[in-house]
Amino acid sequence: MSSIVYIIGVVLSIIAVLDIIKKPISIVGKIISAACVLLTSWIGLLVYYLYAKDHLTDWFK
Repeated sequence: MSSIVYIIGVVLSIIAVLDIIKKPISIVGKIISAACVLLTSWIGLLVYYLYAKDHLTDWFK
């Protein structure tokens, strides 16, 4: 059971990082936001998908 949760987390993290790379923000902003998503695991994914996804372009102009 725990391996399924781990695999789901890895897949969602990869999708989130690919979404961050596609956004029109600076390279530094992409690195910072991708590192935050990857280093904070499920909490980072929740924050990204529920709040930060829509606000990233405003934060890193």
